[in-house]
Amino acid sequence: MTTNATQGALHSVPALLARNAAQFGNETAYREKEFGIWQSWTWKEVADEVNAMAMGFLALGMERGDHVAIIGRNRPALYWAMVAAQSVGAIPVALYQDAVAEEMAYVIEHCGARFAVCGDQEQVDKVIEVQETVPCVEQILYVDKRGLRKYDHSRMNWLQDVVSEGRAGHHRFEGELKKRIAELTYDSTCVMLYTSGTTGKPKGVVLSNRNIIETAKASCAFDKLTQREEILAYLPMAWVGDFIFSIGQAYWAGFCVNCPESADTMMTDLREIGPTYFFAPPRVFETMLTQVMIRMDDAGAAKKRMFDKYLAHARKVGGAILDGRPVSAADRWKYKMGELLVYGPLKNTLGLSKIRVAYTAGEAIGPEIFDFYRSLGINLKQLYGQTEASVFITQQPDGEVRSDTVGVPSPGVEVRIADNGEVFYRSPGVFVEYYKNPESTASTKDAEGWVATGDAGFFEEGTGHLRIIDRAKDVGKMADGSLFAPKYVENKLKFFPNILEAVVFGNGRDRCTAFINIDLAAVGNWAERNNIAYSSYQELAGHPKVLEMIQSHVEEVNASIAQDKMLSGCQIHRFLVLHKELDADDGEMTRTRKVRRNIIAEKYADLIQGLYDGSTSVYTETEVSYEDGRKGKLKATLELRDAKVFDTAGTRAAAE
Repeated sequence: MTTNATQGALHSVPALLARNAAQFGNETAYREKEFGIWQSWTWKEVADEVNAMAMGFLALGMERGDHVAIIGRNRPALYWAMVAAQSVGAIPVALYQDAVAEEMAYVIEHCGARFAVCGDQEQVDKVIEVQETVPCVEQILYVDKRGLRKYDHSRMNWLQDVVSEGRAGHHRFEGELKKRIAELTYDSTCVMLYTSGTTGKPKGVVLSNRNIIETAKASCAFDKLTQREEILAYLPMAWVGDFIFSIGQAYWAGFCVNCPESADTMMTDLREIGPTYFFAPPRVFETMLTQVMIRMDDAGAAKKRMFDKYLAHARKVGGAILDGRPVSAADRWKYKMGELLVYGPLKNTLGLSKIRVAYTAGEAIGPEIFDFYRSLGINLKQLYGQTEASVFITQQPDGEVRSDTVGVPSPGVEVRIADNGEVFYRSPGVFVEYYKNPESTASTKDAEGWVATGDAGFFEEGTGHLRIIDRAKDVGKMADGSLFAPKYVENKLKFFPNILEAVVFGNGRDRCTAFINIDLAAVGNWAERNNIAYSSYQELAGHPKVLEMIQSHVEEVNASIAQDKMLSGCQIHRFLVLHKELDADDGEMTRTRKVRRNIIAEKYADLIQGLYDGSTSVYTETEVSYEDGRKGKLKATLELRDAKVFDTAGTRAAAE
């Protein structure tokens, strides 16, 4: 794509942008859907917009080293603001758009952001609220001006006005902008992203141009990503995965980034774009599968029989065909019929027809869910990564994809396993430091550049593939000394469309128990078909027939776990269905939907005690947060149930 000499000069994202504008300037770089219409920008147009915005930032007094908060849904203008900030030597800091003001205040104060670029009125309002206690924000810029006409604009500007000022004053600012871009080196800070904070306050991860560009270069080569790829940018901009896909790889390979109109239209927009390269955390793939199963439950008998027949065949041979392994001619013919009648229409409905490479990461995905997508011919693979690694630690090469491993070390990455089973790595993508936190930096990254992941795992003999057991802090021992790995069990439970979330307990105890969240869409659909009336999530979650259905799922999982000699002790003996969904606003999950186990264990200690002391029901009161910021109490009496467990051969059931 480029000569070695040219590549040597590509030491910053603004330099990559200039390269793309020069080499394939008329190719589409961004699309955004607004008011139902897709708008497009070429690489030349993007370079013009970013440079004008950067000069507008200079007019506002943005200095080298300033932190710029970026808050909002995925929009080209916000991605351009990131690159424009880099161009003037400032540091973009993306925040989760669904963060409440209190969470936002911590990040803005910690990084000392002088500027905040907001997507719309909602984000502006939160920053204004934050300014009352965190005065560092001097200027608020916004993309969408609806609802903001009567605000005090003495310290606010419409982003388009800033761009216009940059263009008007280009004679004054061009020289300074060129100077600042020329000052950027491989070791200049590219972005600062905050960790999800599962165990404490989020930490600011400082990533350099070297981290991002070397990682993007290696990962693009690994999967042969080219300028012809199409991606959908819909994941939170504050998450490192979105940054590496929508900025790092997009700018290195020069492919097109498509921004959906809203979260509500994401699936429709996905179908319209038909991406070739797709990334989604397990939750997205789980939700897609749930919607498929709901629709098939509502389908006619003949259509349902055809779906079940061909899906069973896909599970049998689909993965082998995708990997190029031998399959009989008869099975291939039957699979082609399935592609015509079932798999093709299904992939088209999901927007996955053109997928060449798809990844999932962030949390472990249930093997049944993973195999379902691969059986349809979708090249879904797993990667293992962290914010501190600029995402990539391991990846699965084509033809070596399995649900129980996370692949081999990514190009340029070294991985080793410590004596206690913890996974360590080092690579060009390893972060520079935790901002203002030298103690955490030193405890995570040693002098030789090895980073402690906090995950427990091992390399398989023969294949060299890494298997992650669980978070090292979550992996423990049962009272009898057998292994306790909660995530393994939780992922099996979440394969069922009726189960949205699960939290398993048992470390140091004689048996495992579980909290379960039902999926309101799936269970609500089931209730409607079975003439079960309900008026709230709480009422549906406590319905006897719902509890019976969830119990059957738990016992099915127990039968499966019993087949694994190493983890058979993790079968669930007792469970309950929670009266509310676990929620990030209530502190029970991170913004990336990771369970905060310690907080849940403390908050619901009465329920856990009931699961272990043999109680058949527990009355509880739970504090909840409403969308308008008010607090309230949710009162409920929960039924606690026993589940059948199986011996290690999985043949003899014993009722507890």
